[in-house]
Amino acid sequence: MKKIFLVLTVLLITVAAFSQTKLRQPKSKAQILNEQYCSGLFNTPEGTYFDMLNDNANLSAKSYSNILDWLNGRVAGLQVYTTTSNLRIPFLRNSRAGIYVDEVQVSPDFLNALSVNDIAMIKVIKGPFVGAINSPGGVIAIYTIRGEDEEDEE
Repeated sequence: MKKIFLVLTVLLITVAAFSQTKLRQPKSKAQILNEQYCSGLFNTPEGTYFDMLNDNANLSAKSYSNILDWLNGRVAGLQVYTTTSNLRIPFLRNSRAGIYVDEVQVSPDFLNALSVNDIAMIKVIKGPFVGAINSPGGVIAIYTIRGEDEEDEE
């Protein structure tokens, strides 16, 4: 009887230990980009990612002078309105979206000076975002190429 109890106890401990170990799954492309570029409040799994260094996205984006023009129609719920002074203002789900470049909030006219060739990744977070003060619609986070990224390309 003691042997049966001992065998069942060992078996139960083995099953419990195995069930608590996490099987490592390969990381998705979005998880890798999120870990590589995002920090703080921007390090969330939610969002739509565009890898401008490794995808064909970079080839199609080079013909645009403003990245918002390229994003228009590629993200569900994103609308870009152009004012009479040629200023593009993004709206996500009918609310104005915040624009962040390397996690620093910028005005929409800053994107006219930002070259599309200098962008490494774009992350669009829809809905209310904790880090954005006046952006109830969501956030467009743009990350520029870093020095180590340029070395990898060569």
